[in-house]
Amino acid sequence: MPFPIHAQRALLAAALALVFALAACGGGGDDSAAQDQLAAVDALKETSSADAALADARLPSLMAQRKPQFAFLDFIKGRRLFERETFGGNGRTCLTCHSRETGTVSPQDAQHRFTANPADPLFLADGSDDGLGHGATRMRQDATVLVRITLPENVGLAHDPSARSVVLRRGIPSTLNTPALDEVLMLDGRQGDLLAQARGAIADHARATREPRPDELAHIAAFQQTPAFFSSATTMKYAYLGVQPELPPGRSEAEKRGRRFFVDAPPQGDFKTGLCAGCHSGPMLNETNEFIPAPPFRRGGRFQSVAVSEFNAGGNPVIDFVFRNADGTSTTVSSPDPGRALITGNAQDAESLNAFKIPSLWGVARTAPYFHDNSAKTLEDVARHYALFFSVVSPIVLTSEDQADMVAYMKLLR
Repeated sequence: MPFPIHAQRALLAAALALVFALAACGGGGDDSAAQDQLAAVDALKETSSADAALADARLPSLMAQRKPQFAFLDFIKGRRLFERETFGGNGRTCLTCHSRETGTVSPQDAQHRFTANPADPLFLADGSDDGLGHGATRMRQDATVLVRITLPENVGLAHDPSARSVVLRRGIPSTLNTPALDEVLMLDGRQGDLLAQARGAIADHARATREPRPDELAHIAAFQQTPAFFSSATTMKYAYLGVQPELPPGRSEAEKRGRRFFVDAPPQGDFKTGLCAGCHSGPMLNETNEFIPAPPFRRGGRFQSVAVSEFNAGGNPVIDFVFRNADGTSTTVSSPDPGRALITGNAQDAESLNAFKIPSLWGVARTAPYFHDNSAKTLEDVARHYALFFSVVSPIVLTSEDQADMVAYMKLLR
């Protein structure tokens, strides 16, 4: 039975007060104090629905340790702006596209909302089939929006050389864990910080008629650091206490077998151990490691192509992009979405061409669909994609059991 709201608030306040008190006195030197800190954050996550208590519980003081720029802002105001403010636009709010449960929108979500209300703001503007508010088929089937990307000066469209932008179909990035724990924003990394991201979304997706004030953008950004935006106590502990997540050992035989794909290890034997960790390494499982046998050949890379655009399983329109190279030559790229290359202007860079941000795997079971075009609707689809990918680029064969083991393990990463 759920706690009544007054009990939730009391426990939340107590948890935050304990964490802050321990952090203020440097509690890391005492094992029992450190355990108390961790237990307090666990309690905080369990009671995170008591958002109204956030300010009273002095969350700003706790946040000051890691995100001082947001420490003393009003998170309740941020919540109102995130969930209710339209800025005089088309009726959309941040919550329209970034749900409380998943931080994104799935085709199932879209279909449910369409059944309930065909006039839901989700289906307006870039959520509609033509970008003008007509039709909802694409959103209901794939949950993609139409994103307009300004072309770099050295990039043009073969069919329309005068065009200075292009419209592409992309999924909605999840806000789970990303705002607080991943500073690379957007699928192609085009926004430098949360303020710019919020400003761009309000202008482009909500079609605002009122420019958001700097303090409003800051409040929205601050709200995205609060407990509801973490997938679990594991990621909250990393955000608030700096306790790095560790790969769970696995319980079932499938989970234990699946774990080997995600451990940091150099290629060996059948090359399956550490295979996924080549791109899903680091605390958030979202960066390359030094064992990756492809660019950047180092730890810390954030953009990769895994042939999603090349395979184009989503059946998106293919466009001929003409890139003028630094040496005066030109490269024509036929792709439904060249990804990072439309930000860097470099079609000869393996970390740009058809490359997208490597997503975190923490909470991944909650954030379907997957890939930049939402072409993988389930984790099973993701595993099948990688089986095809590795069969094309390597001698590695991912069997049906391998794929099931990978999925079983990813479901553990909460």
